[in-house]
Amino acid sequence: MHELPIPTVKKPLASVNALIGGPPIPAEHQYYSTFKLPTFYELHLRPAQHTFHEELGPSLIWGYDGTFPGPTFDACYGQPILVRIHNELPTNAEMLDNPTFGSNDVITHLHNMHSASESDGGPWDFYQPGEFCDHHYPMMKAGFTTPQFAGAGDPNEALGTLFYHAHRPDFTAQNVYKGQVGFFRAFDEIDTGDETTGLRLPSGEFDVPLCFADKAFDADGQLFFDPFNLDGILGDKNTVNGVIQPYFRVQRRKYRFRMLVAGPARFMRFFLMKDGSFLKTEPFIQISNDGNLLEAPIRRNNFKMAPAERFDIVIDFKELTSAAGGELILYNRALQLDGREPKGELMNPGHALLKFIVQGGDSEDPSQVPFPSQEGQTTLRTQVPVNLSEVVAERIFRFSRSNGAWVINDKFFDPRRSRAQIQRGTAEIWEFRNNDNGWQHPIHIHLEECHILSRDGSPPPAWERGRKDVVILGGRERVRVFIRFRDFPEPGFLHPNPVRQPDIGRYPLHCHNLTHEDHAMMLRWDVQL
Repeated sequence: MHELPIPTVKKPLASVNALIGGPPIPAEHQYYSTFKLPTFYELHLRPAQHTFHEELGPSLIWGYDGTFPGPTFDACYGQPILVRIHNELPTNAEMLDNPTFGSNDVITHLHNMHSASESDGGPWDFYQPGEFCDHHYPMMKAGFTTPQFAGAGDPNEALGTLFYHAHRPDFTAQNVYKGQVGFFRAFDEIDTGDETTGLRLPSGEFDVPLCFADKAFDADGQLFFDPFNLDGILGDKNTVNGVIQPYFRVQRRKYRFRMLVAGPARFMRFFLMKDGSFLKTEPFIQISNDGNLLEAPIRRNNFKMAPAERFDIVIDFKELTSAAGGELILYNRALQLDGREPKGELMNPGHALLKFIVQGGDSEDPSQVPFPSQEGQTTLRTQVPVNLSEVVAERIFRFSRSNGAWVINDKFFDPRRSRAQIQRGTAEIWEFRNNDNGWQHPIHIHLEECHILSRDGSPPPAWERGRKDVVILGGRERVRVFIRFRDFPEPGFLHPNPVRQPDIGRYPLHCHNLTHEDHAMMLRWDVQL
């Protein structure tokens, strides 16, 4: 059994002069002159040999800096950054000599950063081996151009747990599966990254990213992907941070786990087992959904996550073990037989994912999870109010199957065609409809967070009442969401390359079952001035 690997934290460059390929071109980025002097980073997307388990031996991956997951970014609001991503994957000729799955032309999406379209990692912006792409992130909260929050954005629009991943159309599932994924943590004056300040949430070595991804392997121990499975591939081996069923030594204190289900198709329902039985108490304290802090923590016995969802979960191991320590095992009990959906039944026991080995003795713990002292009192982050008087339009998006592939409103993805033109500075209601029973689709909207108004006419559960960027759409279900469109595009911005100018303001909407996205459950929508 392997010990849980923790992704390294990416270090910035000493200066802009250290960028391989020369300084960025400010004129190519919206608001660069406003949010200038960024901190600079470089990522190198390259092939590498990765060991998922010692009995399998090394397997080929394509990883950021050659690792899976890639390095973790730590960023702060108010401090813009620029990330240059170099494509160092094999050339077409090299691919012919050594065939493998995946596409060597790439683009990376920072999910769900509030960023300009040219830095969003849209599926139409892929580039070739030997080239690089610059992503400028102002690190401003949504609403930074509105009079009320000018210059900084709405303080309650902060994101916390994001992740970056491949977004090449037709090959997103293959490229993410092959290793192109990593964490991005954003901090502000409330969620500070220091457990002695702000909310005092567990921080430092006690703030742990967990990337869950199921994999399949061939007889030679190499990572295997079935491109003919259009439902969504499921693996028979479960990895956490790139290792099959690792263990993690923890102290008797609180830990914050930033949990990501990386897909491409498996949903998960998490339980904790102790001494051979699943805990009947509520050991999980959920503090965020899709990286957005909730209004107040929620104690839960178990929870379900879809591909691309992120939950921040606090576990207090002191509450769960005696002074002598002990062991707990994290399980996925969702029964899922194919890429369609989990069946609604629980496996017994299910798939063991991660063993926690709790050390004995007491541990210093200055962290806290603030619960409300009275009903309705905010303890984490005040939720942005939904104002339906802002709504200027309602749209319906129907997700269904056609000719063996996937469509939205009966059409396949076409990057050349905008399916919705939206006025900057307005709000809309979007209704997602699943025309099929027996399928679930995790729907992702780029650029802005949304608020779930209802599921089949009923209010959403407590953990879905904050801001979200992934919406689970169940069989025959109708989900209505409220969404604002702010800040982008920048008025008067002209890209120096006239070929790129038509790209300004366009974003995708798609299913985050990545196989569905690739075949071709995605559409383009545009924000216009």
